[in-house]
Amino acid sequence: MSNPVYLALDVPQLEPAKALVEKVKAHIGGVKLGLEFFCAHGAHGVHEIAHCGLPIFLDLKFHDIPNTVAAAMQAIHVYEPAIVTVHAAGGRAMMEDAKAAAAAGTKVVAVTMLTSLDANDLTATGVYGSAETQVMRLAELAHAAGLDGIVCSGQEVGMVRKAWKDGFFVVPGLRPAGGGTGDQKRVVTPRAARDNGASVLVIGRPIARADDPEAAARAIEATL
Repeated sequence: MSNPVYLALDVPQLEPAKALVEKVKAHIGGVKLGLEFFCAHGAHGVHEIAHCGLPIFLDLKFHDIPNTVAAAMQAIHVYEPAIVTVHAAGGRAMMEDAKAAAAAGTKVVAVTMLTSLDANDLTATGVYGSAETQVMRLAELAHAAGLDGIVCSGQEVGMVRKAWKDGFFVVPGLRPAGGGTGDQKRVVTPRAARDNGASVLVIGRPIARADDPEAAARAIEATL
């Protein structure tokens, strides 16, 4: 992949979203459409962004019984996504069925631990141990289920890549040096994540909310 940066396009209005992609598309490698965008704009919105000519990452984080997730995965074939997410916590059978139902050209990656969480948040949900332990546990499960890779923070990606050398690793929650962290807790810079083995760098607010999104995207691209 020549440019690993995927713009997280969590923009509530469709026309400004399309305009943003057009501004920055020379400096990114793809577009990530998450729950906010998909719930607001649905199929029409996905197709409109796809017309910009960049790969589409549908970050819908499927997490349900295996049959339901497989049916949902089949339903999104029409979008021809490059990447789709499921939750690793859904279990091995769910992940196996998700991968089996995915289109041939779609990478299915499992979300391990949201970058808005830390070890204290894990404990509150009844999961004990460090973030690294939980990410590795779920990465091993995703690997065993035949998925293409996982989603994890830049703090864990190096550790996981050592164990899963041919995995595909999506790293969100990235912030350029000197940037604010917002609601993210386990953050690194885009360059650090790439150096540690990230395949895809998901970047949203540092580009989308910049005074000059094109300059921000260009500056991030230059660090890579």
